[in-house]
Amino acid sequence: MTQALPKLVSFEEFANWKPDNGRYELHNGTIVEISQPLGDHEEIIAFLVEKFTLEYTRLNLPYGIPKTVLVKPPESETGYSPDVLLLNRPNLATEPRWKNQSTVSYGESIPLVIEVVSTNWRDDYLDKAGDYEEIGIPEYWIVDYLGLGGRRFIGNPKQPTISIYQLVEGEYQVSQFRKGERIVSPTFPELNLTVQEIFDAGLQS
Repeated sequence: MTQALPKLVSFEEFANWKPDNGRYELHNGTIVEISQPLGDHEEIIAFLVEKFTLEYTRLNLPYGIPKTVLVKPPESETGYSPDVLLLNRPNLATEPRWKNQSTVSYGESIPLVIEVVSTNWRDDYLDKAGDYEEIGIPEYWIVDYLGLGGRRFIGNPKQPTISIYQLVEGEYQVSQFRKGERIVSPTFPELNLTVQEIFDAGLQS
């Protein structure tokens, strides 16, 4: 659940205001406070961070997964704080807002981004998918472990689904994975991970 505050602000105002405690995003000039995720949600994030870290370390890739970084789409008073953000660290030198605002705006800096769905699922399937596509992020995962998304996105009847959007000629093409299916990741083609393993990470407690 998100709670929006009424005053419209610029991205610069938001970045200068953003407190260290709490989690906030800027959606078209509106500051949105993101509520504390559920425990299952956090466990899935931790599991994915661990798996990706092992994989890019194994492949000796210059990547990193930060704790709190903003993603700013071009020409928009918007700033997102993804659940998992994979950074291409050498490209950060080209990011004008990196040093002072911990913000990235170029697709070359972001090989992969993940959102784990909560009750504000429209943000993930509609707004963020469009903005991440515009930025040029090559790979975007929507991990809908509770099957909350709209039927036009995850089918009818609804069921837990992982949607992986791959950028092809500037547009996203989506592949969907369910139950025991093996994930196919363009960024990490050798990743040996099933949907059920990811969902089970949120059901251990």
